[in-house]
Amino acid sequence: MAQKTNKELMELRAKHVPQGPFNITPIFVKGAKGALIEDVEGKEYIDFAGGLGVLNVGHCNEKVVEAVKDQAEQYLHTCFHISMYEPYIELAKQLNEITPGDFDKKTFFVNSGAEAVENAVKIARCATKRQGIITFENAFHGRTYMAMTLTSKVKPYKFGFDPFCSEVYRIPFAYCYRCPFDREYPSCELHCAEALNDFFIGNVAAESVAAVIAEPIQGEGGFVVPPLGYFKKIKAICEKHGILFIMDEIQTGMGRTGKRFAAEHYDVIPDMVLTAKSLAAGLPLAGVTGRAEIMEAPPVGGLGGTYGGNPIACRAALAVLELVNAQFLQRASELGDTLLARFLELQEKFSIIGNVRGLGPMIGIELVKDRETKEPAPDAAKEMVNRCFKNGLITLACGNYGNVIRTLMPLVITDEQLEQGLAIMEEQFANL
Repeated sequence: MAQKTNKELMELRAKHVPQGPFNITPIFVKGAKGALIEDVEGKEYIDFAGGLGVLNVGHCNEKVVEAVKDQAEQYLHTCFHISMYEPYIELAKQLNEITPGDFDKKTFFVNSGAEAVENAVKIARCATKRQGIITFENAFHGRTYMAMTLTSKVKPYKFGFDPFCSEVYRIPFAYCYRCPFDREYPSCELHCAEALNDFFIGNVAAESVAAVIAEPIQGEGGFVVPPLGYFKKIKAICEKHGILFIMDEIQTGMGRTGKRFAAEHYDVIPDMVLTAKSLAAGLPLAGVTGRAEIMEAPPVGGLGGTYGGNPIACRAALAVLELVNAQFLQRASELGDTLLARFLELQEKFSIIGNVRGLGPMIGIELVKDRETKEPAPDAAKEMVNRCFKNGLITLACGNYGNVIRTLMPLVITDEQLEQGLAIMEEQFANL
């Protein structure tokens, strides 16, 4: 069968697939390895998107592929609820051991990050016998109904899909570049965290709140990085009122910030940790890990799903956990240092860059029309993404205004590939 072109495949896509699932680039993939993607016409791209933060260990990592092949020759699916299998148990054991917190934990598996969020809310409500869930402005937690309710941005994620789930409350996040309280760090003394206490007065009683859920770095919301003391104050307030603290590490986990989990940067211990994306290097798998007594709250049969913890995905994840070792994390930290230094240099050169922020190699570049007014420049960000693509670099924008360029390249990217990608970015900033 003759190989179709990108254009021919795009025509078929338009005919057979609805417009709802969005596409960043107009290409179809023939192959991918490490930090490189080849399309069906043979053109190669440097990948700074990583399948939306899924490929920390790279495309088709050899150890992951070997694990998948080995498992595929044994059994593909039995349904964990029908006939159990060891990879599920071993993966749960390892996540219990490496997630933050020196206490007994338990883990179970689902298919996606959104599904992990849904189940975390179920568990929190069941364990606390409370209904309220507090989320944050700029948050993104997924596209299923509870996850979509927790998500902040209306278009395109929520528009036309209401009504949403009840007993969900939203508070400002520690977005220092655009402080919702018009203060400056550190003289603000983390007023944004202390404001949670006031929230209980006029919005929802603390005794009615089951959990606070937060991303350690907001992903789709613009790679917003709170000060390091922020979550310790939030967690302390939660503990005072018997509220569970859930950390959504779906995008930030598996070494994305230079540590296994971004929570480690903040020296905070969540009651539940959610993992997905890079957990299984491209296979659909998500985990909910939490304090054993909390995880045991739902009754037998209260949690589950037909495909949750698929054996092939579990084997892939076990390979990932083996790869995300001290050496890998050291390399990720070094990559982050390189990126931060280069982006700060670009900020000095180009006035359109208003803010550079991140932890490790998870960095956002916020574009503005004017540094004094901080007016967002979403059109420039969109043009930047398009220009980079035309020059062989796949990158992404994010943020409520769509004005933040983000880095989600595989952490196994070579120095040469990284330099090529950064050179493309600098050239396109110069051309904006």
